[in-house]
Amino acid sequence: MIRGVRLRLALALLAVVLGALGVAYLIVVPTLESRLVNAKLEQLAQDTRTVGRCIETQAFTFQECADRGATILHARTVIYLVIPNTPRPLLQIVADSQTMLSTDVERDPLALAAAMTGRPQTGTVTRRGERYGEAALPTPSGPVVLMTNSLADPLASVAVVERRLLVAAALALAVALALGYGGASLHARRIRRLERAAERISSGRFDEPVRDGGRDELGELAAAFERMRVRLEGLDRARREFIANASHELRTPLFSLGGFLELLDDEELDDETRREFLTTMREQVDRLTKLATDLLDLSRLDAGRMRVQDEAVELAAVAQVLCEEFRAVADQRRHRLRVETEGEPLAVADEQRVIQAGRALVDNALTHTPAETEVVVRACVRGGRAVLEVCDDGPGIPAAATPHVFDRFYRVEGDRASGSGLGLAIARELASLMGGEVKLQSEPRRTVVALAFPQAVPAAAREPERVFT
Repeated sequence: MIRGVRLRLALALLAVVLGALGVAYLIVVPTLESRLVNAKLEQLAQDTRTVGRCIETQAFTFQECADRGATILHARTVIYLVIPNTPRPLLQIVADSQTMLSTDVERDPLALAAAMTGRPQTGTVTRRGERYGEAALPTPSGPVVLMTNSLADPLASVAVVERRLLVAAALALAVALALGYGGASLHARRIRRLERAAERISSGRFDEPVRDGGRDELGELAAAFERMRVRLEGLDRARREFIANASHELRTPLFSLGGFLELLDDEELDDETRREFLTTMREQVDRLTKLATDLLDLSRLDAGRMRVQDEAVELAAVAQVLCEEFRAVADQRRHRLRVETEGEPLAVADEQRVIQAGRALVDNALTHTPAETEVVVRACVRGGRAVLEVCDDGPGIPAAATPHVFDRFYRVEGDRASGSGLGLAIARELASLMGGEVKLQSEPRRTVVALAFPQAVPAAAREPERVFT
């Protein structure tokens, strides 16, 4: 395939050069020949006028005028007399500067045309395989002057130019073929490198970067391949981490449940301990249920099968629902949980999905902050968008962890790190699906995670519907 690319590129360059040389040949050679022949004919036409003036002076005989014209003007001179009283003009040669017989010009077409039309004539004729330039002039006194000269010299000059042009064309084609094949080989090697890179990527090997120093289309293609490789490498790493973390999150409660089931088989187990075991087992089942639900939501989001409805959602009511739902959890963990409302924030979103995303934010704040921390669920309007904020006065999130808190299965290391690490990731995906976004601001004693949505127009401010009667 690569050899084919080399050959096609080289032949394409060769065709371009050949076409350009062909056009140059068709323009240069005929034009040069035409100009040289026309210059010769113009000179002969001027010479016929000189010989005509010699005839009109009557100071010399016809032969003397012909000889003087040939000597001075360097062209064969023939003088004709027109025989009158004939259906067609007949010409009689009365002088010829050439000593040989004049049979070759007895019926010269240009001389006959000049005698018939009474106007000067110029053109070329071929005699004995050789081209001649001719000019014929009818004189006022009657004779016709014909000046003829071989075109061998100008045509020889044209032939020299033609040969040199052909030699130059052959050299240019050879150079074009060599350069074209060399340049095509360079491009072919670059294409081959991209092919090998594509094969590596398709086989799942993302360790070797795709490099190409060119600034042309192949360089841009290599850069696109490199971006694809980095993206696929990240996705592959995320996939492996996802499988490892999901396996760990599933294995831990399962092992715990298996251990408690074995302990429950002990007949000497007292009722209070049995109840404690059952309570712990229910917690592990709840943990498994939540993890399975989160994984199902993530799979639906990735597959694009999660559907949301655009409706007006009162974020103040959502904040109140979240606080009531987590009140018992907050009291158990000794957190102060309260609601704040600024204005009447109305969002364009799906109410159930907003509550689901809000649950993840509130649960994250209650889980990852120490006891006696205050958590505030605030509904407000910021920058023309309806916002649901969850604020806490805990120690904050480490700066190194801030860019990753919304990654799947990511958990901040420390004593308070718990959970599956999917809640915030799902909240971000849900917000994006509803046309919103998640924002995070964290510093010591103040952490704010906000869900921002497009703001809906209150029903009272909407334009009343027109009633047609």
